[in-house]
Amino acid sequence: MLKILIAEDDLASRKLLKKFLSQYGECDIVVDGLEAIDAYMLAMREKRPYDLICLDIMMPKIDGVKVLKVIRDMEAQNFILPEKRAKIIMTTALAEAELVQTAFEYGCEAYASKPINMNKFEEVMEKLELIPKKESEY
Repeated sequence: MLKILIAEDDLASRKLLKKFLSQYGECDIVVDGLEAIDAYMLAMREKRPYDLICLDIMMPKIDGVKVLKVIRDMEAQNFILPEKRAKIIMTTALAEAELVQTAFEYGCEAYASKPINMNKFEEVMEKLELIPKKESEY
């Protein structure tokens, strides 16, 4: 079972992600960037880090790109090996090319455009080795 953090200020997206991701693990939900950082720090203190973090780029208080940078900086400070870091998928409503580019530079693994296509999201999770690949129907 995965430990998942969903940081999303849009109710519809939040509900969709929670409904979909609950089959893979325990989901914690936050609605802004400050709460996302708090949740991440709490998980680290409890020695139960997140396997997957879904970060909305446009969030109140602190945007997702800044949250991503803070998380990656904290992982570096705690000497967490790259393969042990949380997998971070950015979600975005707008085609914010520069922001997405910056997110990749800060170390996100993938991004999903809204409305989120759950089949594509599942494929990304398979590629990131968070979930086993589905058997193909051939």
